[in-house]
Amino acid sequence: MTALAANPGASRWWHSRAAHRFMSHRLALLGLAMIIVLTLACVFGPYVLPYDSLHIDLRARFAPPLAGEHYLGTDPLGRDVAARLFMAGRISLLVGFFAMVLSTLVGTLIGVIAGYRGGWIGAALMRMVDGFLAFPSIFLLLALAAALKPSPVMITVIIAVTSWMEVARIVEAEVRSLREREFVQAGRMLGLSGAHIMFREILPNAMGPIIVAATLTVARAILLEAYISFLGYGIQPPLPSWGNMLNGAQQYLASAPWLAIIPGAAITIAVTSFNFIGDGLRDALDVRNDHI
Repeated sequence: MTALAANPGASRWWHSRAAHRFMSHRLALLGLAMIIVLTLACVFGPYVLPYDSLHIDLRARFAPPLAGEHYLGTDPLGRDVAARLFMAGRISLLVGFFAMVLSTLVGTLIGVIAGYRGGWIGAALMRMVDGFLAFPSIFLLLALAAALKPSPVMITVIIAVTSWMEVARIVEAEVRSLREREFVQAGRMLGLSGAHIMFREILPNAMGPIIVAATLTVARAILLEAYISFLGYGIQPPLPSWGNMLNGAQQYLASAPWLAIIPGAAITIAVTSFNFIGDGLRDALDVRNDHI
């Protein structure tokens, strides 16, 4: 039985204190509000705009922002930038979210096993993590993206493959500090299996650092997708992403700067907001703050 589960009153108190600390973190609330607005805009925005992301109007090429019905202007083909921005946001945010899910699952599994088992099993798993970390992740990312078909699903998997190591190290350290706690010893004395202790007893008590790491991983995944798409190895046109919108805008920086500024601002807002949320969660879930 976990420490918090053994005392439901303490569990409710801890969660209420954590929620209060998060709600008191102004930057975290700002980041959460910005992510909600950005997500709603990407989900519903294309349905309320007069043009879709593939509509071409050559007569309206390079229309500046707030020009008629093109609220954010148009690109070199006369496509509505706002429609493309929102559709690209769907792709970039989904890639970031699912890459986070995959990398967190893999990193958590390896970290829990390495931290609990220790010995040669833990050493072998963590040396594997060190080996992946020793290889520059951006070169591995580009090599995989260049060798494989650059579909959204494949880009998500590639980003996850290059992002799970940090989660594994965080989880391994947390589990190693928990494996000798009283509730773990009690589980062993009751004859609970190692898998039960790892995933039903220790893992719930290590969720704080995992949640924080997952939040920051979303921001990193969005940046990585934008990076490889900007270089031409990621999401391919006509499917838009914030990265390939920047790629198509680089030759028009002087004549049509909004083509780069708008998707660049979207990336900045998304990444900064997730970092703010991660900082807020880190402070809220830090049990040491309960003694302050």
